[in-house]
Amino acid sequence: MQRRTMLGGAAGAICSALAFASRANAEERPSMPELTGPPTAGPYDVTFPEHPLRLRYGSCGEARLTASHIGRIVPELESFMSDPAPSFPGYTVLAARHGVVVEHRAGGHKLRYESWDEATKTAVELPEDQWEEAEKDTVYDLASISKLFTATVTGHFIDEGLIDLKSPVVEYLPDFDSSDPEKSPITLGHLLCHTSGMIAFINLYDKPDEQARMEAIYAYPLRRPPGSGYEYSDLNLIVLGKVLEAVAGQPLDELVTEIICEPLGLKDTGYNPSEAGRTAATEFQPWTGRGMVRGEVHDENAWAFGGVAGHAGVFATAWDLAVFGQMILNGGRYRGAEILSESTARLVFTDQNAGMGESAARGLGWQLGQRWYMDAMSSPVTVGHTGYTGTSIVLDPLAGTLLVLLTNRVHPTRNWGTASAYRRAASRPMGRAVPVRPRSGEYAWFAGQADDATATLTAVLPTASLDAEASFALWYDTEATDVAALEASPDGEAWTPVPLDLRTEDHHWETDGRFSGFSGRQWIKAGAQVPDGTMFLRWRYTADPAYQGRGVYVDKVKVREGRAVVHDGSALVADGWELVRDLRSTAAGARSARRGGPSGRRPPGRRPAAPGGRRTRRSAPARRACTAWCCGRTRGRGL
Repeated sequence: MQRRTMLGGAAGAICSALAFASRANAEERPSMPELTGPPTAGPYDVTFPEHPLRLRYGSCGEARLTASHIGRIVPELESFMSDPAPSFPGYTVLAARHGVVVEHRAGGHKLRYESWDEATKTAVELPEDQWEEAEKDTVYDLASISKLFTATVTGHFIDEGLIDLKSPVVEYLPDFDSSDPEKSPITLGHLLCHTSGMIAFINLYDKPDEQARMEAIYAYPLRRPPGSGYEYSDLNLIVLGKVLEAVAGQPLDELVTEIICEPLGLKDTGYNPSEAGRTAATEFQPWTGRGMVRGEVHDENAWAFGGVAGHAGVFATAWDLAVFGQMILNGGRYRGAEILSESTARLVFTDQNAGMGESAARGLGWQLGQRWYMDAMSSPVTVGHTGYTGTSIVLDPLAGTLLVLLTNRVHPTRNWGTASAYRRAASRPMGRAVPVRPRSGEYAWFAGQADDATATLTAVLPTASLDAEASFALWYDTEATDVAALEASPDGEAWTPVPLDLRTEDHHWETDGRFSGFSGRQWIKAGAQVPDGTMFLRWRYTADPAYQGRGVYVDKVKVREGRAVVHDGSALVADGWELVRDLRSTAAGARSARRGGPSGRRPPGRRPAAPGGRRTRRSAPARRACTAWCCGRTRGRGL
């Protein structure tokens, strides 16, 4: 591979910082003062296994997942396949935890339609004997998930000292600002974080050649100054792909093959697949003269680039994409190959767009904490990406879970179906399947995960309260707009919030009785002064119509007047809440009988016990600042 070395002062500084973070892995976290506000999680709460995990098939018990919830994934997906306008005709899904694959199935069809009649908005089906079923090894057009492969090659080049994300694009592509000098300040980091200021999309497939296509990108006006805001743009990754090619002196498809696919053993991953019959058909595109697209990239601009571009063009099976995802969860390593250094892999989980809004959260090419498709798998360090053809990958490093969903949503048209409801339908049971260990005993109260619903759990006191105090254990992980509260009432009709005092080992905060969001996935000690005259004390959880987190749990309820316990939590009235025993993995609803064992994520900031006694590589100290290569800011991890 022909490459030229480019390691200037800024690049050297980045590499030094990365090396320091790597050396710091073995350090113990310093003792922390009590902090105000709920716990959260950051890139240094992500731990990588000492020995990289390899994917293998196993049971929910081995993965420490609740089988009944894993068993919901496929039925939930297939509910989106009904006529007359299915969200997708075919799919392959793969779910794993700690490298143990507990679900890998396919359904529907990889080919069903001949064309699309735009005039009547009708799908024209092939004769039924020509339909082809989707299979576990069906090859799908990943669409924008291809950007993750471009980002990974970028990270690999960082490790080799070949590029510097703080350097201007013009250092690598001298013509980049030739038509628009305002593009001069754009850096490689801006491209990777989608903060360059370039527009999301322009038609390039009608341009006569590659030079004309690139000149069109170079000439199109910016929508905002570089680094001043976020806008997801295909143009960013097209340009970044050209940078990588210029640095290496090789085409992007060769770089992806040599740096990622061959070391990881991804035999079914790459651009321009050779076996069209194994691929899932995508869209009927008469405007490109291709008819029903199959075995060629769906994206028109990537097709114009010969099927190879930084923003789209990669095809893969669910298994291959899962291996790619597990490599990231392993800290850049898999089956003896190191694709990324640990420090560069940690950049995947580091938000470089802080302050630009939740939808802008990005690490090394990956999105962070996007509930619109991650749903209950979401956390501040959950990463993933989607593809326009109906693909997605989600990695939750705190739980060690991985979910790959590949569909041919655009077959036969992009105008059918839903955008991401089906993605959430798979992510929600996957997140729910990770057990929450009760604070005591085997059961805890759970508020459920129903959208657009209110659930209540009520304690009826024997007499009107006088100088009473309530205590209970609380665990919550919700969307910010899905709010829970402790409320009191003298008559069961009028309710008022009861202020809460909340504590963990190293955090202390107070609320007006309401709480929502992410709280470190750990049990919280909650206390409250019950208003005098209270007869009813309830926990209320109200969810909006959209997304969910892993939910709200309550345990160890006690109401005391002085030393006397007036309510011990043994008789609570539930409406929408249920007593759950997450630690018992049942086979109900699962494809095959699976038995599970105890589990539970330890709070971020404490070293987790890995399955089978595996040791984990330590992260850097809690307060170590990370370098934001897009804007130069530094941030602690916030825990």
